[in-house]
Amino acid sequence: MKRLFFLLPIFVCLSGFLTGCKDDPGTDGGNEAASSGTPVIQSANYPLHFFATTIGGSHVDARFIAPGDEDPAFWEPSDEEISAIQKADIILMNGATYSKWLKNVSLPKSKLVDTSVGFKAEYIETEGHTHSHAGDDEAHSHGGTAFTTWIDLKKAKAQATAVRDAILAKTPEGAHAEINANADALFGELDSLDADLEAVAKSIGYKALVGSHPVYQYLSERYGLKIKAVHWEPETVPDDKAMADLAKVMKVHPASWMIWEGDPAGESVEKLKAIDVKSIVFDPCGNSPDKGDFLTVMRQNIENLKSIAE
Repeated sequence: MKRLFFLLPIFVCLSGFLTGCKDDPGTDGGNEAASSGTPVIQSANYPLHFFATTIGGSHVDARFIAPGDEDPAFWEPSDEEISAIQKADIILMNGATYSKWLKNVSLPKSKLVDTSVGFKAEYIETEGHTHSHAGDDEAHSHGGTAFTTWIDLKKAKAQATAVRDAILAKTPEGAHAEINANADALFGELDSLDADLEAVAKSIGYKALVGSHPVYQYLSERYGLKIKAVHWEPETVPDDKAMADLAKVMKVHPASWMIWEGDPAGESVEKLKAIDVKSIVFDPCGNSPDKGDFLTVMRQNIENLKSIAE
């Protein structure tokens, strides 16, 4: 009897240990919510954060911690920020080499969702060019794999689909009808924007365009826009070297419009006017907009492109 009572606690402990392993929300692939309740989602950029909040609604705790004044693609999270990302239940990554910090950080693979892996065969490879952005401590390169995938709105829909699937895998079945309805509504909006952008691009036709920065590869590829890029910043007035670089591009690609990531400095606009180049903004919206959301920014981008078609 003494031996039986001695073994019983061991058996109970072992049973609890095995059960605990089975129910670990970080390792199973079922439809259970995180142990803390509502699953926490961390996103690599604003478009993914917008998709998560729009699709998940009150069923998720979506967070986006990149500073508003930095490009999330080149942001370097602090140790504290990395810890917060590691603790999330779902970590939404853009893929296509977007998050440069990822190669130096260990994240739980079971939580990582590469939202662009479904169209990996369609990644665009580019030539390298190293430069600095205003306020950056270090230079960086836009060479290698182009990463602003979501400005091809069909690819944005594919990424939103990956977000939906990740949320469904971490939420209870009772929430799935609402989550799917939210996703379908978002997909409809993206389809509509894609059709509008396709129509405007068709009106623009084969006009030569210059991008202020090499971020428009997927826009050009999907919609047939003829864009060649320089390496300018909206807040920086181009110096003589920058103007010379533009002249080289214009010699083989005589554009009359420059597409900017953000509102350009007035002096930059005037310098371009002097050489018969007009300016419009197509904001990739990689970070949180000052007003509106991803959809309103894309609608405004389309309206801005109509100026070229006129």
